[in-house]
Amino acid sequence: MGRDVAAITVSTQDRRRYREKVQRCLEAFAAMLRDSRFAPEPPSMGMEIELTLVDDRGRPAMRNAAVLDAIADDQWSTELAQCDIEVNLPPFPLAAKALGALEQTVRDTLNDADARARQQGARLMLVGILPTLREADLTEETLSANPRYRLLNEQIITARGGEALHLDIDGHERLRTHADSISPEAACTSVQYHLQVTPEDFGAYWNASQMIAGVQAALAANSPFLFGRELWAETRIPLFEQATDTRAKELREQGVRPRVWFGERWITSVLDLFEENSRYFSPLLPVCDDGDPLDQLARGDAPALNELTLHNGTIYRWNRPVYDIAQGRPHLRVENRVLPAGPTVADTLANGAFYYGLIRALADEERPPWHRMPFAAAAGNLRRGARYGMDAVVVWPGVGEVAVTDLVLRLLLPQAAAGLDRWGVDGVVRDRLLGIIEQRCLARRNGATWQADTVRAIGGDRQEALRRMVRRYLEHMHTNAPVHTWPIG
Repeated sequence: MGRDVAAITVSTQDRRRYREKVQRCLEAFAAMLRDSRFAPEPPSMGMEIELTLVDDRGRPAMRNAAVLDAIADDQWSTELAQCDIEVNLPPFPLAAKALGALEQTVRDTLNDADARARQQGARLMLVGILPTLREADLTEETLSANPRYRLLNEQIITARGGEALHLDIDGHERLRTHADSISPEAACTSVQYHLQVTPEDFGAYWNASQMIAGVQAALAANSPFLFGRELWAETRIPLFEQATDTRAKELREQGVRPRVWFGERWITSVLDLFEENSRYFSPLLPVCDDGDPLDQLARGDAPALNELTLHNGTIYRWNRPVYDIAQGRPHLRVENRVLPAGPTVADTLANGAFYYGLIRALADEERPPWHRMPFAAAAGNLRRGARYGMDAVVVWPGVGEVAVTDLVLRLLLPQAAAGLDRWGVDGVVRDRLLGIIEQRCLARRNGATWQADTVRAIGGDRQEALRRMVRRYLEHMHTNAPVHTWPIG
């Protein structure tokens, strides 16, 4: 959810000063791009993984404070609800056996944390939405004890004129309900892939990430259930959009852009995205520091651009631009936010290999492929992929409408393999991870299909079936066998 902030009372003066600081940050950022002030290091990758805490019955365990105390590692932090935690893994180079090494690092990290969580009566689960969550589990009282979350909740509800959030998701079944806080968003747990790139390459990699978002969502869907109902294959997508919507009905009718946003055009520069942020979105957390970014830049320092990055953190693009400083050197990253967590570490790394390889292949094409694809088609693919998962039909340039599994098997997997080769990824690692994607397509089974099919196989009372399915999911998850190999029932 971004950088922590202290508990404050927001005044009109705070908002005015914040707007002015964001503009100063934008001027400094534009100057840095113009003067090539960014780190020249080779590309690297990073991952953030959000996990849900469950108890022995497969129900949410509201114990993240105690679990984090037991883990006692700065890599770990709270997420929005008390049943969620997040780990931010250190960056890895995109080369040789790095993806294989990252997989082992993730497994070791999660296994250690799970052992410590068990001491607190909880277990860690890699899943997009915990199937056993009930509406009563997610309220303002179950938000994590972090001032940022309280302030964010207050500001979103205030922006809506005090009006409750309305959830309406129509899938296999339909969910209609209201919430007095943003707490339903806490049902969403995801994995975020980061890629550090140069300013010159940023536009191509962001466009490529947008282009494949629908395919990603279809292949890796793992969130079919919410509050006891079977909805979309990847219900996180509409839930996140609706649970953080700052717009009252009238503003939606007027065409005001949502905070959870795919975007509306291909870009040529990272500056396009930060300028859109400033142009279209009012501040939610107007917190300023005392530094002046232009003065810092004039002294030869790398400005933190705190106001710009804080504002960026409250605009939830599915592919987000990131400005950061490491060891005193500024850099840029594409943050890919489309996918749910899980089901296993192996599945998560396979999804990452497919993402990193495919965007490299597309970004390297002499004629940018997004020039042959309307932006609206990419946005439509995301909704199709999220709703229908492995059964999705998507649009692809030069192909037209095509079943997503056919597109991946015939065209995108070979491109992803070529892209990983260009990164220098070891061939054995490449083939093993992309082989998981291939077999997932052939079996037409991902986390969402396994969950739904298993609940139907168990039968009987829905809540009991969900609880039993979660317990089986946890058993399979700890084997690290990819989800397409899991038995149904």
